[in-house]
Amino acid sequence: MAFKNKIIHNLKTGQEIKFLQTKKDTGGQILEMETTYHAYSLEPAAHYHPHQAEEFRVLAGELTVRIDGELKLLKSGDTINIPQNKVHAMWNHTNNKTVVNWKVIPALNTEYFLETVTGLAQDGKTNKAGMPNILQVALLAAKYAPEFRLAKPPYAVQKILFVLLTPLAYLLGYRPFYRKYLD
Repeated sequence: MAFKNKIIHNLKTGQEIKFLQTKKDTGGQILEMETTYHAYSLEPAAHYHPHQAEEFRVLAGELTVRIDGELKLLKSGDTINIPQNKVHAMWNHTNNKTVVNWKVIPALNTEYFLETVTGLAQDGKTNKAGMPNILQVALLAAKYAPEFRLAKPPYAVQKILFVLLTPLAYLLGYRPFYRKYLD
């Protein structure tokens, strides 16, 4: 469970997240984090948040942002607001670390999603880019659809595919969340 000053580190993506204000701290209004992207972190899968906006302020270093397919470079002091449903991805393309203040509004269950994906990476249950296999993704996508959706394939296709894969995923022992990652 996320709490103020808890730090999670994803060894696959090179991202470290420190929780500054959690869902519980703000009554669900905001999830605020400080995230560190280590040198040459990987570009994550393009995604969007159907019910949340995000605010990013670069505290140190440079952040590359792909938003609706267009690249932007943010430097220390720069901010970017990403409205809900806007497809984006961000990473550090430099040889120095980048530190960003990151707010998710409203919080919803984003902290649980981040803890779960980071835990899976720590346990070696993701590929080199930090992405779980398709069966795990099917369960995560259903559980966290209000918080996070992949940009491709179209959501309707994902929903059908993931519904079809869900019984097999459960049969093989996959779950949409794991208590050990939330403790």
